[in-house]
Amino acid sequence: MSQSDRGLRRLAAGTLLVAFQGTTAPPWVLRELEQGLGGVTLFGFNVADPGQVRGLTTALRSAGEPVISLDEEGGDVTRLAYHVGSPYPGNAALGAVDDVELTRSVYHAIGSELAACGVNLDMAPSADVNSEADNPVIGTRSFGPEPGLVARHTVAAIEGLQSVRVAACVKHFPGHGATRVDSHLAVPVVDVGMDVLRERELAPFRAAIEAGAKSVMTAHVAVPALTGETPATLSPAALTELLRGELGYDGVVVTDALDMQAITRSVGLAGGAVLSIAAGSDLLCLGPLPTYDDVQAIIAEIVAAVDDGRLPAERLEQAADRVAALRSWFTSGERPDQNRADRHGVGLHAARRAVRLTGRAGPLVEPLVVEVDTPPTIAVGDVPWGVGPYLPQAEVIRVKPAAADAPALLAKAAGRSLIVVVKDAHRHEESRALVSALVAGRPDAIVIEMGLPVWRPDSAAYIATYGAARANAQAAVELLTA
Repeated sequence: MSQSDRGLRRLAAGTLLVAFQGTTAPPWVLRELEQGLGGVTLFGFNVADPGQVRGLTTALRSAGEPVISLDEEGGDVTRLAYHVGSPYPGNAALGAVDDVELTRSVYHAIGSELAACGVNLDMAPSADVNSEADNPVIGTRSFGPEPGLVARHTVAAIEGLQSVRVAACVKHFPGHGATRVDSHLAVPVVDVGMDVLRERELAPFRAAIEAGAKSVMTAHVAVPALTGETPATLSPAALTELLRGELGYDGVVVTDALDMQAITRSVGLAGGAVLSIAAGSDLLCLGPLPTYDDVQAIIAEIVAAVDDGRLPAERLEQAADRVAALRSWFTSGERPDQNRADRHGVGLHAARRAVRLTGRAGPLVEPLVVEVDTPPTIAVGDVPWGVGPYLPQAEVIRVKPAAADAPALLAKAAGRSLIVVVKDAHRHEESRALVSALVAGRPDAIVIEMGLPVWRPDSAAYIATYGAARANAQAAVELLTA
């Protein structure tokens, strides 16, 4: 391999954020970092505890200057607290409170934890305007359905993270909130005109750019008026003409995970990598599925695309320059103190301000808690949720709605307080049917909705938490036991 070929391979590798299994760095990742690999994305399976994560990131840094990223949104989407649930409420709860100082404080605390663990890029916040209540992938990850609300809290989140030198990655450009399809599974379509897109979807991204967001994440959504049938991640019209040109963004563009089926089922992993760089992206998040062999194939395909003219070498150099500027920002300036004693306190405080009670709960008598199981989304993963840990005097039963026996549950609850916990009932007909049957038999039941409070039954008391994080659960139980 000639010197120029080695330089080209290094540029190609520099665009990749790879993932790996386990809680220690495999030798191939360390070897690739020495050869210019852009960095890594960590997932829940890479995390045991903060000390382990710090050790992992220290090992990664020993081999290069990696971008070390993960999804830490607070609320339902957490990686550091994947096995126990987040101590911070997510965006829907913060939007319900609508106090930008609170949002800034929560994201400052999140950023402080990430910085202490050696993470330098947080794939957050979600700047999606959740205009479609039945959205299967955004939901409580959005600050809300109104562009101005989402814009001001997106800015507060950026300021909170970046105040501790953790780069924000504002997602999912040009907006994923108006979709009914999960891009992990297929290509969603945002079928609106450019006027609506500019007024609604793009408003938070314009605000984010003005606020100095260090990176923006692409969405695997097609916008016919802008991209035709092509996902924005692969679209020069979206990334170069709109984001770079019209909106004037010159920071780092990061793709959403390329192993999502919106990409792999259309153009394939390596083909998607080439098309996305050509369209204007700088860092390719590969997601959790690609293996070492896949990574080698992607690098080889990028090199081949430069050699045969599909991808200008200047595009790789431009990406390298932007990522180098980001790395320089990570280490520039004075790093604020990250060892705040009461980071989690702000999370519980925020959750308490967000929780809403309508009706009357009454004193609890030998409570029976029926938690209605909700299938996890791919973005969230199998993060634990529910109120059981905060209501130790209760008997807790987790049921699948299709298999649940409502009369048997009602009989079991006879003479006892009945608490029914559900998540995003508006999106699951079987969940609504079970909750309705339980409330019909027990009009004095208490219903706790840990997703978006779009649908509610006629129960004696209804608690909306706007998220299923640990902090949300504790705040809900406090209302019941006050």
